[in-house]
Amino acid sequence: MGNDASALDAQRLARLLEAGRAVVSELDPDAVLEQVLATARELTGARYAALGILDESRTGLRDFVTSGVDEATHRAIGDLPHGRGVLGLLIEEPKPLRLPDVTMHPRSYGFPPGHPEMSTFLGVPVLIRGEAWGNLYLTEKQGGDAFDDADEESAMTLAGWAAIAIENARLYEGADRRRAELERAVRGLEATTAIARAIGGETRIDRVLELIAKRGRALVGARGVLIALLDGEELVVAATAGETPSDLQGTRLPSSGSVLGDVVRDRRPERIADIGSRLRSPGGALGLSGAGLLVPLDFRGKALGVLAAFDRTDSTDAGFDADDERLMLAFAASAATAVSTAQTVERDRLRHALRAAEDERGRWARELHDETLQGLAALRVGLSAAAREPDPDALRTHIAGAVEQITGEIQNLRAIISDLRPAALDQLGLGPALEALANRVAASEGLEIALSLELEPLDPEIETTVYRLVQEALTNVKKHAAATAVRVDVRSVPGHLELIVADDGAGFDPTATSAGFGLAGMRERAALAGGTFDVTSNESGTTLHATLPSGEPPVARAS
Repeated sequence: MGNDASALDAQRLARLLEAGRAVVSELDPDAVLEQVLATARELTGARYAALGILDESRTGLRDFVTSGVDEATHRAIGDLPHGRGVLGLLIEEPKPLRLPDVTMHPRSYGFPPGHPEMSTFLGVPVLIRGEAWGNLYLTEKQGGDAFDDADEESAMTLAGWAAIAIENARLYEGADRRRAELERAVRGLEATTAIARAIGGETRIDRVLELIAKRGRALVGARGVLIALLDGEELVVAATAGETPSDLQGTRLPSSGSVLGDVVRDRRPERIADIGSRLRSPGGALGLSGAGLLVPLDFRGKALGVLAAFDRTDSTDAGFDADDERLMLAFAASAATAVSTAQTVERDRLRHALRAAEDERGRWARELHDETLQGLAALRVGLSAAAREPDPDALRTHIAGAVEQITGEIQNLRAIISDLRPAALDQLGLGPALEALANRVAASEGLEIALSLELEPLDPEIETTVYRLVQEALTNVKKHAAATAVRVDVRSVPGHLELIVADDGAGFDPTATSAGFGLAGMRERAALAGGTFDVTSNESGTTLHATLPSGEPPVARAS
């Protein structure tokens, strides 16, 4: 008999260990509760099991999960227990309770109509970090026997496993939610950075609108996107991306009495269940369907138009939520800046457009060209690795690293912003500003920079143009040329100013198509200031040569 009891204890212990491993490895909260109840019934021979989950005040039950009671019986019972009677005793005194007949206890309220007969009872608390989280209840042991010491010990051990599993599941759920929030933040930052690059290096309105539409579609997972811009009393579909009718671009819609016009007029976003029924032209439906998200394009209080996303790619029934709306609004703020800048440059190409662009965009693309995008790429890799990590502790480590990396990128961006408009240029003039720039680059990159300046008083706009050209030229040298020495000559000659930046680097093919904004931006900047820009390069190095008017720059004419 003793050997049989020992064997039974060993079997029970082995099953408890097996159950513990299974429960602790489960990260879905609902699955944890189901597994705990099923294992508790198996180990103790109970016909019924339940987990009562305490409310925030820890004086009643917020939830009651059962095992062994079928759906029909649940419906017959009606309301689940709220934590009174014997169940309330366990809440007040979180310690094991065994009863041979629960109905005979002084605190027993009896059972409601339709409730199964129950007599033998075992209840144990579930404690998480020393605080009561709920209680495990077992009733009706097989054969009518009372629950014994071994049953109580098994239930207590299982409650301990359950506490660990529930805490792990909670941590994982929170970590997974934070990871999703980080990924969403990264997507938003990537999209906003792309718009910043467009502001810095592209002034063609069609290209800017194309980029906004494509990035906006990817940002919220939309099947299609359209951009409609104000033109008098009408809205004109100026750009589309994704699955949209081929003839949609150029469609004119009344701004009054339309959902697009309402968003523009009120400057408030709108989420709608069926964009096809609300978004119509005078000629009828626009051929769009699915849920819609509309956000205004608003620049400094001026309404420019509306950005509309429709139909989620993940599910035909899923609509856009509040998080999508917030993300799209932040994106639309940068997009509106890009649209306004491009419209200004395209409309008159006057010199004040360059000054407005200098104030508004700060040549973000020049500074964000490599550092921030590479950091975001590394962050995406880290988050992807975190998504595959099953261990909650390791997952938290990954997320902590991602947060630290984002903090570093924020510091980098702050440093970039502080360097966009050097104080020396405004306070001391072009010469001292160029000397400070050359000294800073030489010290940080180990380059030998020979600076020669012969300057007469210049228009402030020309000074800014010269500084930006030299700044971008030195940036290209340190990133791409593999040079050891650079010569920078800036001299005033009758009627104009001449700028030469020459390096002894590896050179490149100036005729090759480049996706970067460096040379294209320099050429555009010189042209907008009324000057010229040329590049020569071979295996001995690269020379940039720009000429600029030294006085008031002429008005640039649109081609």
